[in-house]
Amino acid sequence: MRRAVCPGSFDPVTNGHLDIFGRAAALFDEVVVAVGVNKSKSTSSNRLFGADERMEMLTEAVAPWGNVRVQGFTGLVTDFCREIDAQAIVKGLRGSGDYDYELQMAQMNAHLTEVETVFLMTDPSMSFVSSSLVKEVASFGGDVSGLVPDAVLQRLTTRIEERRAGS
Repeated sequence: MRRAVCPGSFDPVTNGHLDIFGRAAALFDEVVVAVGVNKSKSTSSNRLFGADERMEMLTEAVAPWGNVRVQGFTGLVTDFCREIDAQAIVKGLRGSGDYDYELQMAQMNAHLTEVETVFLMTDPSMSFVSSSLVKEVASFGGDVSGLVPDAVLQRLTTRIEERRAGS
């Protein structure tokens, strides 16, 4: 079985992520969306959603693909790949900045293990979308519908309203 891992924090998952997951699902027998659940980072002020919430949103979002599942992991993604017998890490690239960063990561991962890194170019219509940018725009009341799944949009809007009310 050809198994690939799509690692990330997915805070929150975007339609750009879903594009990569769907395309990876067509290339591999199984795709594991690996959610970093580092406990020290989960309480970070940069995180909008906890690990469990992110995995719930992802599980709902990847439901259309029968060969895609969601799993949390801690530590190095290469160790996780070994644990689940994955042959590849799939990463989406939006532009040259992503490439420069991801190339270094791919080379380090190759140094650590036999797992290959596969780069997929993001759909041009989603090339500007990042979780960080979605959170920032939404926090100022901007319209991010169409950039995240509807269920994520509802949770995102609710969480931002909760934070505003609490501050």
